[in-house]
Amino acid sequence: MEKPTSTAWRYKAVEYARIMSEVTWTPVAGTMPNRNGKYFEKGTAYTGVPYSSVKSVGRYIGFDIFLKTFLAAVENPLSVLYTEDLAGELANAAAYYGKVCSSYTSYALQCGIWYVSRLYGPDYRAGIRLVSPPSARTAEVGDIIFTPPAPPSGGSHVEIITGITRAPDGTVMHVRIDESSPPTTKTTIRSAAEFNAHLAVRDKELYRITDLNTWRGDNRAESFLFPNYEEDSATPTINRVLLLDRGDWVPYHKHQPVEFNVMDRDGQGVKTLVIKRGDAVVEQIGLDGPGVIKRSFSVCGDYTAHCVMKDGSLSQACEFCVCDLDFGMPAKGARLGQPFEISFNSANMDVIIAYLNSGVNSYAHYNVFVSEEDRRNGTVAIPAEIVWEPGDWQIWLIGENRYGRLKKRRDFTAVE
Repeated sequence: MEKPTSTAWRYKAVEYARIMSEVTWTPVAGTMPNRNGKYFEKGTAYTGVPYSSVKSVGRYIGFDIFLKTFLAAVENPLSVLYTEDLAGELANAAAYYGKVCSSYTSYALQCGIWYVSRLYGPDYRAGIRLVSPPSARTAEVGDIIFTPPAPPSGGSHVEIITGITRAPDGTVMHVRIDESSPPTTKTTIRSAAEFNAHLAVRDKELYRITDLNTWRGDNRAESFLFPNYEEDSATPTINRVLLLDRGDWVPYHKHQPVEFNVMDRDGQGVKTLVIKRGDAVVEQIGLDGPGVIKRSFSVCGDYTAHCVMKDGSLSQACEFCVCDLDFGMPAKGARLGQPFEISFNSANMDVIIAYLNSGVNSYAHYNVFVSEEDRRNGTVAIPAEIVWEPGDWQIWLIGENRYGRLKKRRDFTAVE
């Protein structure tokens, strides 16, 4: 039997995978869409975060927002989880906050941004290899199970092995797999025979990362503010008086409406909503009871909002920030095999990544990481070898600060 490779990062991957697969939450309204074309049931406890491809306009839990931001949004019946439905934006989209298989597994593997599932393997990344023969006997904790795309245009899938139990003689008894699949992230424990049968369906491949840093390249979680595993693994105290439409501890774009839902769930009585930017009071709003206050902010900065209760005490404060993020494409557009630059500006947020993907080739996904020098210059160069496929492309500029990430998307056409 092959000698196991280094285990330190592997057990970190297990720990981080379980942050998302073992979290429990209970919807407070019956209008949160799930991937099955239905809704999560109000008052029903769920384990694991929702499955949803949020990349069109929503946010990935763990990469774009804290887990606690999702949990706060769950407790607000008027949050984006219950008022927004991303179904139709993409084939696998549903709730405004969620994960898919690639973002879930990339989070566990300590990446700064997800890799799409079909680009995990040795044909596209170094530091990883195919395990042959693939079986319970040859599997290790931290290995990746890849399901190739189903013809003609079906999606691919990745799972991560998070546990192997053995008999005293070393024989594999059970294999634990964690994955993001509809409707929530889930855990499955299979016997060795069941695991082998699972591998045989759709010609799955078993991958082993032999060098995590080589496989990740510059895409390392420790180089960014997110994922923040310490915050995600902590138990948050969710505000019972006041929550934002996007939860709590969350970034907003400049001029984007912010909805404050004064809920007063314990019936203490509310008198005033106080909004502050730093230590400065922005507005004090008199209250007659629970209700929604809507505001937008033109000044970037870190904000808080709290309620003064009728007995003079102060509620827990919600925290959010207001940021500016924008960029422009070159006037001449993009030509195949030629480099180009984008110019950007930001406020209260550092630009970290320019993410490009082709609308005609599902394998053409690229990250261009923004350096400190790029940020000083307000430009980032897109190398010539990235845009090699003609047709429609997307480019997302991604920024982050201590509350999360925001993105700005522009579409362009690459011509010869």
